[in-house]
Amino acid sequence: MNGMIEWLARNPVAANLTMVFIIVTGIASTFMVKAEVFPEIDLDRINIQVPYLGAAPEEVEEAVNVRIEEAIQGLDGIKQIQSTAAEGMGTVMVELELGADAREVLDEIKSNVDAITTFPIETEAPIIRDMNNSQAVVDIAVSGNLDTFTLKATAEQVRNDLTAIPEITQVEVISAPPYEISIEISEVALRRHGLTFDQVANAVRRSSLDLPGGSVRADSGEILLRTVGQAYRGEEYENIVLWTRPDGSRLQLGDVATVVDGFAETDQYGRFDVQPTILVSVFRTGNQSAIEIAERVYEYVAIAQNQVPAGIALTVWQDSAKLLNARLSLMLRNGATGFLLVFLVLTLFLELRLAVWVSLGIPISFLGALAMMPGLDVSINVMSLFAFVVVLGIVVDDAIIVGENIYRHQEEHGNGLRGSIKGGQEIAKPVIFAVLTTVAAFMPLMFVPGMMGKIFRVIPLIVIPCLLFSLVESLMILPAHLSHIPKPKRPGPWRRFQGQFANGLKLVIERIYRPFLETALQWRYLTAAVGGAAMILTIGMVLSGRPNFHFFPSIEADFMSATVTMPQGTPVDVTSEAVAKIEAGAARVRQDLLQETGNDYFLHTHAAVGDQPIAARGGGPMGRVINTSASNVGEVTVELLPTEQRIYNSEQLGIKWRDAIGGIPEAVEVTIQSSIMNPGNDVDVQLAGPDIDTLRSAADDVKRELLNFAGVYEITDSFRAGKEELKLGIKPAAEGLGLSLQDLGRQVRQAFYGEEAQRIQRGRDDVRVMVRYPRDERRSIGDLENMRIRTPDGGEVPFGQVAVVEPGRGFASIARVDRNRAVNVTAAVDASVTSSNQVINELETRILPDVLSRYPNVFYTFEGAQAEMSDAIGGLQRGFLLALLMIFALLAIPLKSYVQPLIIMSAIPFGLVGAVWGHIVMGIDVTMMSMFGLVALSGVVVNDSLIMVDFINRKREVHADMNVALREAGSNRFRPILLTSLTTFFGLAPLMLEKSFDAAFMVPMAVSLAFGVIFATVITLVLVPTAYLILDDISRGLRGMFGRDSAEDVPTIGDTPAFDGLQRNTTAKQPTT
Repeated sequence: MNGMIEWLARNPVAANLTMVFIIVTGIASTFMVKAEVFPEIDLDRINIQVPYLGAAPEEVEEAVNVRIEEAIQGLDGIKQIQSTAAEGMGTVMVELELGADAREVLDEIKSNVDAITTFPIETEAPIIRDMNNSQAVVDIAVSGNLDTFTLKATAEQVRNDLTAIPEITQVEVISAPPYEISIEISEVALRRHGLTFDQVANAVRRSSLDLPGGSVRADSGEILLRTVGQAYRGEEYENIVLWTRPDGSRLQLGDVATVVDGFAETDQYGRFDVQPTILVSVFRTGNQSAIEIAERVYEYVAIAQNQVPAGIALTVWQDSAKLLNARLSLMLRNGATGFLLVFLVLTLFLELRLAVWVSLGIPISFLGALAMMPGLDVSINVMSLFAFVVVLGIVVDDAIIVGENIYRHQEEHGNGLRGSIKGGQEIAKPVIFAVLTTVAAFMPLMFVPGMMGKIFRVIPLIVIPCLLFSLVESLMILPAHLSHIPKPKRPGPWRRFQGQFANGLKLVIERIYRPFLETALQWRYLTAAVGGAAMILTIGMVLSGRPNFHFFPSIEADFMSATVTMPQGTPVDVTSEAVAKIEAGAARVRQDLLQETGNDYFLHTHAAVGDQPIAARGGGPMGRVINTSASNVGEVTVELLPTEQRIYNSEQLGIKWRDAIGGIPEAVEVTIQSSIMNPGNDVDVQLAGPDIDTLRSAADDVKRELLNFAGVYEITDSFRAGKEELKLGIKPAAEGLGLSLQDLGRQVRQAFYGEEAQRIQRGRDDVRVMVRYPRDERRSIGDLENMRIRTPDGGEVPFGQVAVVEPGRGFASIARVDRNRAVNVTAAVDASVTSSNQVINELETRILPDVLSRYPNVFYTFEGAQAEMSDAIGGLQRGFLLALLMIFALLAIPLKSYVQPLIIMSAIPFGLVGAVWGHIVMGIDVTMMSMFGLVALSGVVVNDSLIMVDFINRKREVHADMNVALREAGSNRFRPILLTSLTTFFGLAPLMLEKSFDAAFMVPMAVSLAFGVIFATVITLVLVPTAYLILDDISRGLRGMFGRDSAEDVPTIGDTPAFDGLQRNTTAKQPTT
């Protein structure tokens, strides 16, 4: 390294070309990096869906879910199997082990599921896919007081037009009922014409089809033969012939049935600003830019608005690109302010020319990291921009140390080139290892498990390249730039001011710091005791619960959504009334805020009945992952004013909305989502066991206990009573007629659910053709009693004569975890009243052991935010220990000592003390972001201590007196140590003082780093020399015990003397008498 520093210092062209190469590649990469709000991640989950249309949850569980679970259990790479049996759909969610190859596990699951041959014949082909959070960029509301056909046709036209735009790939129509052709034939018509549902369905299949017929090889060429008769519209199905007679008479389908070419009976509809609506969602895929997609959508809507039918409005909303732009501008503003503050600090302490060259390290490091981003698969998003802000003041640390050392050498002898070479070479080793210790501290953040870890791993992927490029700049480029000393000129006003400031700093060093350090060294054991007392006091405060710990704070959102779930089987009209009540609550909050602030906080309101489109995205900027269509669910979503125009954050507005709604007594669950990302419920206890009734009783007991906690609300469980049901059996007399239970069940299914005669592709839509009773004959139990059952000999008997009917109530859905049935008890926690940690601790230590002692076959686990927290904190703890080991090794190697690294690393716990007090001073809670900051802090705070110890060692080679060496090292390193700490602090200061709601969740990490570094600076300047002297006392004591003065006689650790670094050259440097 010394040879490279000298060569580049003597060849400034090579150094400048290196700088230009980094700058050019960085600028070029900015056009290749994708932009998104949050990083797109793999969720490490594989989803298996098997439609079993018309089946009850218990049937789905037994016939689908259990068979899939048995087929895939035991496969390598599977951490947990969760399944949900709902009406008409079986879903199995496979969670993968950390580090498992998702593609390989997916292939194995596909092979095993495809090998299952015992699925009921009515099930459809399994849908197996790897899940990720494909992000919706923007939604278009197609609204107007028109019929559903017109709205959906317009929405489909919008979708088709958007997909034709080159920059847009994926567009979906959501919250719209699917097309369906329903052939409705009454019992009277069936009996009049002697028909059965099977005969009607078979007639449709025989007559409505396209069939290739091969080809004729004529002399003139090959001619294809095709049978063309596929019906696509309702009127075409009416012309299908059911039977003909020899006299030429024939019966067409339209003569006996009503063919309805309409929509499936899903009870889905929506309102956008009160008008009926259908949504069109535009997604980002691959490397597409969210900002560019949004621009194309706005351009299209501006043109298409004049082309759609009269009375229809196209409104762009849920624009995540607008959110991205707001976060980008916030981060860039904070970054620019931080850069100016860092530059100002540098110019106060350093000569202007030196300050400029040192500051140049920031853009060079950033551009180098930008050049690496495409290769590391990192996008421009909120987290990556935050990482740039975090590292802003850190990347100049090594340049400050190198530049200041070069400047000191040049002042000594006046030779610019010689000073650059010697100054760079002298400090190169500690600077390299100082940067590597910081890299080692950030590395554990790359391996935090769970969804949160995947999102936040972007931070080290930005910080580490920045640090490495800053090392390149400080040792390869900076010495060449500083090798030329300009001719002295008459000092200007700034130089005179800077001189006065520098003289003032020297006075501080000489009159305050040196005497204080001398006193601290003289009373070194008292000094160490004071430092230990401060640490014990801080530990006591943390153990007492100050400051509060809140795992993952609410991330400010520009949208809020409220979901309501009614009892299973609730008519859609009743659900619509509940949704209207939620809308009325939003209107009251809107009016109150308008009177209070003069601003309309709610820009748009979208209400969905029979669907929950936002909840289906996972509660955040995720793609649609679940189907929530049912007559008993609804949702209201509100678009808020931009955050900079509001005095209330989205979480506060969510609380106001909840209060305005009041209670909906008939609702099973009402939840309000006001955060852009949600790691799960604050409290989520999963109870699992073999018996659902036992689980329900245990869940009720847990809920009763949770009601006793202040600040705990939205207490509910995942069990939902199903619809009323009639369980059918067959009478013995029916068997004498040749009927079986299968015949009975199949004919009832055909009449009330329908027989799928065909499934056709009409444009881009998959349309089912169903044969069933008319809707009016499927509305009461009396219609079931009026049904006739067909016997194998062609006869018919009343339903009541052959069937046994047992009334009951089933399940809305059945959840299973690792082949046990499960019920989740969930609750939200108001952080201003209590913390989720306190509630969880009480559950774990008192409530759950007491409750489960009464239910011996039930066991529990914590899910939701608690599971994420356990994964994340466990990963951080393991990573932190590994980082400490790496830091120790990186310090021990250059110092050639086992003990001196411990002196340097003593700054780490004191840095953590500073971080805790920083949270108290700023009045904020400790969060997961704080924990990330604490881990990263461990590498940052040792840098100054490493430089201090290195200079103490150098001064000991000159001064025989330990006290003199310590004072000289402290005085010489005071300015660069103070400067590196101040640049880190002021680089983060704008973000810490940012009042925008958007930045709130990022502030704790900045506070941990900034205050930790400042406090560790005091430790470095005072306690590190003190610890050095104390260990020297111990070393002298050991030498006295052995009665020798040479290093060889001191007890050793391995091949190195235990206190080698502390007593190097002590024998050689003893003064002669």
